[in-house]
Amino acid sequence: QVQLVESGGGLVQAGGSLRLSCAASGKIFSVGAMGWYRQAAGKERELVARITRGGSTNYADSVKGRFTISRDNAKNTVDLQMNSLKPEDTAVYYCNADLWDIGLVYRGYWGQGTQVTVSS
Repeated sequence: QVQLVESGGGLVQAGGSLRLSCAASGKIFSVGAMGWYRQAAGKERELVARITRGGSTNYADSVKGRFTISRDNAKNTVDLQMNSLKPEDTAVYYCNADLWDIGLVYRGYWGQGTQVTVSS
């Protein structure tokens, strides 16, 4: 099976920084696009940032200029550097990866989520 494991969440004051990391492991053939989503209390899950295998990125308007997504294809990891954090960034952050497993089945996988709390 395939697992996505996130790390790096926590509590930070407004204006601070956090770095989230996610590693995909297991019976993987190849990883396609990877991304970060978030879900605040009482709200729907939303895209934060996404990166293709080739390095093309897209960001939610609310995080442009503050967050940076990056990946290491050799390690099947994706990171999210979050700077100038605001209280409205408080949410559970989920890693996502679209990948082919060793049976060449293509589907999306989710991590378990990591809490990010930004205090004012």
